[in-house]
Amino acid sequence: MPDAMLAKGDYYFGKGGFPVTVKQLGRSLGPQHPHDLTAVLHYHDFSELVIITRGQGMHHIDGVDYPVAAGDVFLIQGNIAHYFVERVEMEHYNVMFDPVKLTLPEAELRQIPGYQAIFHLEPAYRHRHRFSSRLQLDHLRLAEMEDIIRQMQAEIRDNASGVNAAVFGHLVALIVFISRQYSAQAMSYKRKGLLRLGKLIGLLEKDYAKDWNLDQLARLSGMSKNNLLLVFKDATGQSPIDFLLNLRLRKAAEMLLNSGCNISETALNTGFHDSNYFTRQFRKKFGRSPRQYRNTAQTQL
Repeated sequence: MPDAMLAKGDYYFGKGGFPVTVKQLGRSLGPQHPHDLTAVLHYHDFSELVIITRGQGMHHIDGVDYPVAAGDVFLIQGNIAHYFVERVEMEHYNVMFDPVKLTLPEAELRQIPGYQAIFHLEPAYRHRHRFSSRLQLDHLRLAEMEDIIRQMQAEIRDNASGVNAAVFGHLVALIVFISRQYSAQAMSYKRKGLLRLGKLIGLLEKDYAKDWNLDQLARLSGMSKNNLLLVFKDATGQSPIDFLLNLRLRKAAEMLLNSGCNISETALNTGFHDSNYFTRQFRKKFGRSPRQYRNTAQTQL
């Protein structure tokens, strides 16, 4: 991105600081905090939730301009070039966080269809949907969200003991709130499509050991098999079956490290009925057998 500036997390979190913070921006068109790049094309090495609370504007995201207004909520992932081309009486929050450095409760969050939709699928479909699949809140729900953000701001400002734990808790509460609102407000056809796909992925995350097949998944998604294959790969980069295989292998790796199950039990508990097939697939993904993977981890303790 030769024309875009890099906004480093260290600028906002502090070098080695806790990787969550909030920036509140008012109607002024000039810089409002150190390293304020609101009106400058930039990209981050962290993620940013943008919540528009007043006014309207034009937001340039990855080469395309989109109109935004009060009540709009969307995620800017790392390495996406963006900036506000225009702001008219606009106020907004930037909730900045680094998911790589945080241990978010992904297993639980991914079971919320709206989480899958807005935090993982909507950014991938943004251009195709012309931003119509973003979350839009009415003034009551927006006020509820602002209350969570203000509590987060107060914790950061007061910097009392336990501040990092409290800020992390508010971030998770904010993510859950946004995810639930997306689930509840999926009115448009495009938003419903993302929600259906999010619900399907959440179901796989929750019941990954079940003997799923493509026919079942297509019925649950309300799509034809061909359409499901196309949409799923477009959103995740994998087919549903490959996604399920990689999910099972990821869960198996966790189980090998955190349970007393032997290799055969681990294979069965994660949906593999043939332990030899499980070992081959595990080696292909992790570069070592399940037993070697467990032994290596144990020797590093």
